[in-house]
Amino acid sequence: MTKIRALADADLPAIAEIYAHYVTGTVATFDEKPLTVADWRAKAGAIADAGLPFLVAELDGEVAGYAYVAQYRPKPAYRHTLEDTIYLAPGCTGRGLGRLLLGELVAQARETAARQLVAVIADSGDPASARLHTAFGFEEAGRLRAVGFKHGRWIDTVLFQLDLK
Repeated sequence: MTKIRALADADLPAIAEIYAHYVTGTVATFDEKPLTVADWRAKAGAIADAGLPFLVAELDGEVAGYAYVAQYRPKPAYRHTLEDTIYLAPGCTGRGLGRLLLGELVAQARETAARQLVAVIADSGDPASARLHTAFGFEEAGRLRAVGFKHGRWIDTVLFQLDLK
């Protein structure tokens, strides 16, 4: 059974493990070193302190993915723009979990003071994330060419944007 719920502290080791998979084996994130559980605890605390959602997809009692929003950029004028992040555990893709997470994340983001929700998607050649965001009304807003270098190659990012109001 699948359940979307708020993050609990006990989820942080699983979240760190999921993210480490993407850090070490993919170009989905431009981080090159996995975050520790302590790093995740600090990040989750900052998100909670900002009154923003951090969600977990639970599949048969196990953390199968997570999603959160955070301020798009740290400068004050960006305070009404959020950026979403979604990662699924290896082996849990293609089951509709991303759709469930993003649907709830967008609904909760609409309840904040934010006006815009942005997705910054690494163009790895896999269109799944772009398709997912487009299904929720995000529109492609631009491309930044060769802005990341990881695993021996240059990677573009594609920006998607959703008006929340």
